Amino acid sequence: MAGLRRRVRSGAEAAEGAHLGRRGRTPVVRVTAAISPRVSVAALVAVKPGQRPRLIYRTHRGRRGGRKGFTEADYARLLDAAHQQLGGPIVLVWDNLSTHASKAMAELIAARPWLTVYRLPPYAHELNPVEPV
Repeated sequence: MAGLRRRVRSGAEAAEGAHLGRRGRTPVVRVTAAISPRVSVAALVAVKPGQRPRLIYRTHRGRRGGRKGFTEADYARLLDAAHQQLGGPIVLVWDNLSTHASKAMAELIAARPWLTVYRLPPYAHELNPVEPV
């Protein structure tokens, strides 16, 4: 895969897909929402000294009239599955997504003694090397 790179788009370009393409050339894949409904992915990377990292993920297809993203129960099921697969305690570093910071999620976290959660600050410009530019 030498010479290939991944380009991720956001915002106004989100209607276009992203894939691996030749270095120096931006690939464009047209995607229509009617054919390809919205798909959300929740994932975690498990790192253990002396072992290969593992990616554990779940997908959620948005349905018309339904919730577009993951619920607290969906995240809890992902964490329970990860705990079962990994067989040990989990240390989780989370951003401040409203679902992550909700009261219901706080209760789900408290009910899992094997789970330790660290929350990232809402905004830390001193940690962003591009900020002063």
